[in-house]
Amino acid sequence: MTSKVDEALGYEQARDELIEVVRRLEAGGTTLEESLALWERGEELAKVCRRWLDGARARLDAALAEEEAEEAEEEDSGE
Repeated sequence: MTSKVDEALGYEQARDELIEVVRRLEAGGTTLEESLALWERGEELAKVCRRWLDGARARLDAALAEEEAEEAEEEDSGE
């Protein structure tokens, strides 16, 4: 479950923290418990990023659909 703090993160903030989590995991040298905590944090950050990207996609799709509807209306009215 995502916390309220995570929900307030912007895309870039979540992405940058996720990059840091991945870097730390790849570098190794952490205990099993630390690695699990990092992995769990990475999963939460990935969800935050996915929500931002899904929202952006929905906005783009809506804008494109509106533009297509306007163009169809113009064609139908003979403009």
